[in-house]
Amino acid sequence: MNVLGIDIGGTGIKGSLINIKTGELTGDHLRIQTPPSLKPEPVLDVIEEIVDHYKWEGLLGCGYPGVIIQNVINTATNLDPSWIGINLAEKIKEKTNNTSWIINDADAAGIAEMHFGAGRNIKGVVIVLTVGTGIGSAFFADGQLFPNTEMGLIIMNKNFAERSISSVARERENLTWEDWAKRFNHYLQYLNTLFSPDLFIIGGGGAIEPNNYVPYLTIDTPLVPAEHRNNAGMIGAAMAALNQQI
Repeated sequence: MNVLGIDIGGTGIKGSLINIKTGELTGDHLRIQTPPSLKPEPVLDVIEEIVDHYKWEGLLGCGYPGVIIQNVINTATNLDPSWIGINLAEKIKEKTNNTSWIINDADAAGIAEMHFGAGRNIKGVVIVLTVGTGIGSAFFADGQLFPNTEMGLIIMNKNFAERSISSVARERENLTWEDWAKRFNHYLQYLNTLFSPDLFIIGGGGAIEPNNYVPYLTIDTPLVPAEHRNNAGMIGAAMAALNQQI
């Protein structure tokens, strides 16, 4: 069975048909640049474009970079504040006539990794981090998701942690991978102190090549790259949508 998975990011919006039984993409994915205004209506136009591209009529799962409660957006740290309070599933229904389910984008990526990737069959506490425009997080205890953790918004050095360790921050400050890794290592040590995880899984476009930064990390907790990399958000969003229909 296929479900259309869409992943909204601060720089790009991706979509693909997902085989729910295998977690594989059915064909290529489509990526469209996030509209510069970062407002809801232009983003909804992009979602409509993705739906039309696949000629999709059916269930749709969508990952959004913020706190989601019953399809309603509660935060918009890296998008326009006008998103807050919107029921995105209702808006997508109006725009495309498709039923959808909305989930935090990092939670979606975590679901994909725990079912089909680096976290499968792992017990204990697993933290999945996605490095991109911000830092997304997903927290699992014995395979169960604790949603909307937003660990990128932990305060470090008097600011949100993601402000200094996201992919955007690395590019903005023209940091070497070694310098960025030192910051990231400090952040991981902080999370390790708070949560004592058994495993970190690192994904997102900003950390897609682990050889760039892993040699500079000194944290003792096991750390592995996400197997599904930038596709994890689409896969997990599609899985979450299906689970809401069962």
